Amino acid sequence: MVYTNGIMCDGLDGLQNPYMDLDQGNAIQAYYMWIDGTGQHLRGKTKTVLKKVEKPEDLPVWNFDGSSTDQSHGENSDVYLKPVAIYKDPFRRGNNILVMCETLDHLMNPHPTNKRHECYKNMVKCQAEKPWFGIEQEYTMFDFTGVHPYGWPANGYPGPQGPYYCGVGAAKVKGRKIVEAHYRACLYAGIKIAGSNAEVMPSQWEYQVGPCEGIEMGDMLWVSRWILCRIAEEFNVVISFDPKPIPGDWNGAGCHTNISTLSMREAGGIEHINSAIEKMSHKHDEHIHEYDPTGGKDNARRLTGLHETASIHKFSSGVAHRGASIRIPRQVDADGYGYFEDRRPSSNSDPYAVTNRIVKTICLNE
Repeated sequence: MVYTNGIMCDGLDGLQNPYMDLDQGNAIQAYYMWIDGTGQHLRGKTKTVLKKVEKPEDLPVWNFDGSSTDQSHGENSDVYLKPVAIYKDPFRRGNNILVMCETLDHLMNPHPTNKRHECYKNMVKCQAEKPWFGIEQEYTMFDFTGVHPYGWPANGYPGPQGPYYCGVGAAKVKGRKIVEAHYRACLYAGIKIAGSNAEVMPSQWEYQVGPCEGIEMGDMLWVSRWILCRIAEEFNVVISFDPKPIPGDWNGAGCHTNISTLSMREAGGIEHINSAIEKMSHKHDEHIHEYDPTGGKDNARRLTGLHETASIHKFSSGVAHRGASIRIPRQVDADGYGYFEDRRPSSNSDPYAVTNRIVKTICLNE
């Protein structure tokens, strides 16, 4: 690493890597990624395969050193990687792929940190109801130190919130090049990215993924997060999914989750929406526990009843109410069918845990 004007660079100083256009023959680079022991960060490594991959089952099970990811001990360190979803690689391109994996222990059972396995089983149980999800992923950009918000004054704070949401112009928006690169990379990869916008706090952004049915929601959101962090590397920017990255009178970051089943999307579906919300009102604590990787501690800093949030201690719902736990969009209320939004999940939540808890409550009555 070298430093230019105090900024850490990779030696190419922003120029394209001159070796990436070398022919790789019939070999394919498959980037295996998995969720580490924190439940909120991704790890990954590359494997060479010698033929084009059409589906996850074409790929071999691999392994990694779990003692270095807080997922095992040194005396029994290997954790298996089971490929479960593949996407086109927007960085290496060609036939190269990104591979989302489940983690398995030494007996080939789901690892304790593997939230996907149970989620998949429950999605299969309720597949007749065709649960759809759309997740609004908020995040904050920091400079290469990971300490100072990207584009904020070197000393002090920017002006109060108000002009930044969906804003335009260098005085209001920071990091748009990263946002646009991420959007295009997700489209290339096959991620169902649905939109993006600047958020209320400067240097905070949101993108949406969905609608996705069942397990696809978790797979796509995790891979979209990895793509975002990987693109930010190119700009020496750090992406934070912390739900309250800046204390004080600044908005936090969530992962608002939009939900519907087939019956909710049909005429008269509002009755099914209200029934689901009633069920969720009786499982508030269980949902809060699954809506961030620390069992609610991270979300407690965000869900204060201020800054467009409901209190973490009380369940609430309402039409077009962004200060409620659950919001029914006004258009849905007018149409009498559609979907509803759970505003409680934190920006660093595991979408497998979130969507699993939701279907357990509203579809499986657990």
